[in-house]
Amino acid sequence: MKAVNRTSSFTSGQKIVRGRRGSVSAAQWSDWRWQYRNRVRSLEKFASAINAPVESFTAGEAVAETYPLAVTPYFLSLIDATEDADPLRRQCVPDFQELDLALGEDDDPLGEQRAMPVPGLVHRYPDRALMIVTHACAVYCRHCNRKRIWCDQRPRSVKARLLRMIDHIERTPSLREVILSGGDPLLLSDGILDWLLGVLRAISHVEVLRIGSRAPVTLPMRVTSELASMLKRHRPLWFNTQFNHVREITPESTRACERLLMAGIPVSNQSVLLKGINDNYETMRELLVGLERISVRPYYLFQCDPVRGVNHFSVDIDKGMEIMEKLRLNISGLALPRYVQDCPGGRGKIPLQRLLNSGCGSGWDK
Repeated sequence: MKAVNRTSSFTSGQKIVRGRRGSVSAAQWSDWRWQYRNRVRSLEKFASAINAPVESFTAGEAVAETYPLAVTPYFLSLIDATEDADPLRRQCVPDFQELDLALGEDDDPLGEQRAMPVPGLVHRYPDRALMIVTHACAVYCRHCNRKRIWCDQRPRSVKARLLRMIDHIERTPSLREVILSGGDPLLLSDGILDWLLGVLRAISHVEVLRIGSRAPVTLPMRVTSELASMLKRHRPLWFNTQFNHVREITPESTRACERLLMAGIPVSNQSVLLKGINDNYETMRELLVGLERISVRPYYLFQCDPVRGVNHFSVDIDKGMEIMEKLRLNISGLALPRYVQDCPGGRGKIPLQRLLNSGCGSGWDK
C-alpha cells in the first residue's frame, strides 16, 4: 500500500491532536459525538485543516450551496493533503462537476420516492423494505445516490416518523426482511436503535433485519462495545458497510468491524466503482483482499447510479467488466464481489459480469 504524506492538522494516532480548536485529547478523538460535532462543514475550514490555500477550493463554493460539505476529523486525517486527486479527498470535497446537469441524470434514478407507501419507507421488492431512518450522515460522500435528501436537521419526533413505517410493515405479511438505511442509521442513539430493532423483531413475519451504514469507514468510533452488545440482542442481524479504497481500512475501522463480528453479526461490504478512486485492477484488488483479511465479505460492487451531480464518477461498464474478469482469475472467491447495476421498477440488481465459455470444471477450489 502506498505511503501517504498527511499534513492535516488532525492526526488520530497521537494522545493529543492539534486542531484549529486547540488541543484535542485522545478521549475526545475517540468519542463519536465529538467527531460528529466537530465535522468540517466549510471549504475554508477544510483548506485550513489540510494546510492548503483556500483559493484552491473556490470552484467548490457554489457546489456546497446545493450539496453541502461534511467531513469528520477522523476521515479528514486519512486524506493525503498534498494530492488534489487523492481518492479519499475526491469522495468528500465538492467538485464543480457536480453542477453539470447536461447529461439528464435524475435526483432519484431508482424511483425510491415512487415506491414509498408512507414517507421514508421504500418498498421496491415484495419480500423486503428499506427504512430511511435519518437524513443525516457523518460524511457527505460526493457519489451518494441519495444526495437529494442530505440534511442534518433531526425531525421533531423521530419515533412518530418511524411508527408510520412500522405500521405499514406490520400490515404487510409479505415483508420478511427490513433494512435500516438513511442517511446513516448509526447516527441514531443507542436507545432509539434498540427500541426500533426490538419493535421490528416483535413483528411475526419479519425474519431478518439488516443495517446499512458507512460509519465503520467514516466514523468508526461510533461502533462502541455498548452498541455491539445491544445489536447482538437483535440477531439475526446483518450489517452492510461501504469501503471504497484500501486506505479506508485502518486500525480504527478494523476494530469497528471486529466488534460487530465478535457480536455474531456478519459484516459485508458494498463498494461503488468510482472513476479516479478505485477503477483499476490493482486498486480494487488491494481493497478486496484487504477486506478479506479483516473478515469483511465483499458483497456487491455497484456500477455508479446515474444520480444528478455524480456523473463524473461513472466508469464505463466494459471497463468494469474487464476489471472483474481479471479479479476473477487472480483472487479467491471469498474476496470477489458481484458486479451489479441497481435498476428501478422492481428489476433489482442486474449482474454485469461477462459470461465466458471457459470450459472450466466445478471451481471447488475458488
